[in-house]
Amino acid sequence: MSESKNKFNKDMPSARRNQASGATLIDVAKVAGVSPITVSRALNRPDQVSEKAREKVRRAVEQVGYIPNMLAGGLASRQSKLVAIFVPTIAHPIFAEMVQALMDELSRAGYQAILGLTGYQKETEETLFNTILGRRPDGIVLTGTQHSELMRRRLIASGIPVVEAWDLCDDPIDMLVGFSHEQVGREVARHLYAKGYRRFAVVTAEDARGMRRYHALLDELHHLGIDDVPTAFIPPPSSLNAGREKVCELLDAGHRPEVVVCSSDTVAQGVLAEAASRGWTVPKDLAVMGFGELSNASQVYPSLSSVRLDGDRVGGQIAQALLERFKNPDAEIAPLRIDTGFTIVDREST
Repeated sequence: MSESKNKFNKDMPSARRNQASGATLIDVAKVAGVSPITVSRALNRPDQVSEKAREKVRRAVEQVGYIPNMLAGGLASRQSKLVAIFVPTIAHPIFAEMVQALMDELSRAGYQAILGLTGYQKETEETLFNTILGRRPDGIVLTGTQHSELMRRRLIASGIPVVEAWDLCDDPIDMLVGFSHEQVGREVARHLYAKGYRRFAVVTAEDARGMRRYHALLDELHHLGIDDVPTAFIPPPSSLNAGREKVCELLDAGHRPEVVVCSSDTVAQGVLAEAASRGWTVPKDLAVMGFGELSNASQVYPSLSSVRLDGDRVGGQIAQALLERFKNPDAEIAPLRIDTGFTIVDREST
């Protein structure tokens, strides 16, 4: 590896937070060992460059995270007044609340949003990212902290303010606004155990954050002496029908849990529906715990116990973090990590 490449990689993390310019065409040329004009031709007129040179440029672009600026020369200011927001779905009220609060705050400050739906897929997220990033948004909001390594490198190199939302981690790309899914899993296990439940089952969507809550729940139950936890998995996105079908599979297989822990209120409502169809009394015959605190959680019968999250607060905190960064793009800013927390809400279903 060349000395210039080593220096670029070494300096990248600090440059990420203190500069908004990102990697340049000259950086690509240095790493590739070719002239800037060769890089330009390889990117814009590849038929004028040898295959060997194109390959060098391609590798260098990936290495330094260079992003061609589609707006170069078109604006006097580098600001686009656009913020890209990536969420798994807008069908779930939790994400809808966050997006609405975020967009309201940005709109009042003169910014508009580009919304991308990832469908819980890293590949889809990366495709959206590659499409939008060339437009040079002023900020990017990502749901969760698990992204492809190439996407992380390009985000770090871009210099664009990034907020990872709905999660916490030890190695953020830039700013964090969210809560610990592992802590949710542990607290739910302790809460239900303290209420006297010993026979657990789980119906969970197989998305990354849901699985982290699930594994934390299992670990805490193990510490409490409970190791047999029948589980049914739902490919995302989950639905009420899927929740009902999956708990039916568990029950028909002979499992008789005292409580079913669900990855969402939607799934939990499917479990309630199946219990009702069997003539069971909730929570006497089967207790049910949801996640997300949908607006109708208190209105279903019996009312659903859940984990309350504040989507409005998450969206507002993200907007404030971005707007502060926009005002002071070159300031030395300490890493931002906001824990919005969660609350376990006990209702009739447990």
